[in-house]
Amino acid sequence: AVPPLRKIIHVDMDAFYASVEQRDRPGYRGKPVVVGADPKGGVGRGVVAACSYEARPFGIRSAMPISRAYRLCPTAVFVRPRFARYAEMSERIFAILREYTDRMEPLSIDEAFLDVTASQRLFGAAADIGRTLKARIRSELGLVASVGVAPNKFLAKVGSDLGKPDGLVVVVPGREREFLDPLPISRLWGVGPKTEARLHQMGFRTVGQIARTSADTLDATLGHAGRDLWELANGRDDRPVQSEQEAKSIGAEHTFGEDTADRALLRKTLLELSDRVGRRLRQDDVLAGGVTLKFRDHRFHTLTRATILDHPTDVGEAVFRAAWALLERLDWQESQVRLLGVTATRLQPTSQTTAGQLPLFPPAVDPRQNLARTVDTIQARFGRTAITRASLLESAPRRKSRHKMRAD
Repeated sequence: AVPPLRKIIHVDMDAFYASVEQRDRPGYRGKPVVVGADPKGGVGRGVVAACSYEARPFGIRSAMPISRAYRLCPTAVFVRPRFARYAEMSERIFAILREYTDRMEPLSIDEAFLDVTASQRLFGAAADIGRTLKARIRSELGLVASVGVAPNKFLAKVGSDLGKPDGLVVVVPGREREFLDPLPISRLWGVGPKTEARLHQMGFRTVGQIARTSADTLDATLGHAGRDLWELANGRDDRPVQSEQEAKSIGAEHTFGEDTADRALLRKTLLELSDRVGRRLRQDDVLAGGVTLKFRDHRFHTLTRATILDHPTDVGEAVFRAAWALLERLDWQESQVRLLGVTATRLQPTSQTTAGQLPLFPPAVDPRQNLARTVDTIQARFGRTAITRASLLESAPRRKSRHKMRAD
């Protein structure tokens, strides 16, 4: 039997960090907003983490030195990043996406692929699902997403890029070449500045020109990468959407704004990171069989330590106890701590039974699991600040640090 034509959606938030700042601070709306370090009169260090669309006509771009951004537009609103807030909004966005398919592949904090091939019976055509996602993200979260809908990941990604901002681009099956041919070769995955210059020397300027040549010609010049480019130029991409459940690990990191040896602050930080990891484990319906601690001191020396848990868990407190025990065994008391990270490893589906012989006296269900899921439900409905640990209420790292969430 012929497999059904895949329906892939790529969701990409528009100017995500800057848009969150404009959402939370209505006075910033319509103004050029630059997320990065304080320019301090134009001589500050650091780079632009993100900027609003209003800032882009001035030539401001991500990764640009903050001092240059200040010179280009000194009247812009410069704000320090709030990575914990961006992570919270990201989780709320992904929660909406998960309602439409269990095959979701996050690429970063603000974009993801969704395979909705099997979701159309419930939610309608893929294009309709894309419109619904855009509408829900706007109405429920006050943010704007661009969406690409196509038969494969490459075309969906190109579609969402071309539609920015606030776009919905649908690539119709059978018209892939019509969509791709006029585009510059830089739109092909794997074509960086060096490859682009080499292709220009060969006489290629558009995707269509590459599609019309032979794969053997590209192979002879670029090696195996040449055939890959030829496949993409013809709109072919067989890679599946790798769902979150297939991740090998789930982790969170925290970089302190100032190096610290404050034991209470380190404990709070590790607990907050562990709670975030636990929340992701529950969202993905997986249990952690191991925990890894990442530690970096003020000299940028980095250590990792790992342990295997007695019983797999998705409870943040259990992850924390393992991570804190690892930290306690490190000889760091003479160091200033710059970064802490917690990673859940040895993931297994929540429904998976214990392999091999069952224990004579199986462990009782951790009562904290039901409590944690109840907290998840409350936070999903009323926001992260609706209920939290008392020990985290005064958690300074939310305001003065960089957070990072990952699934590997």
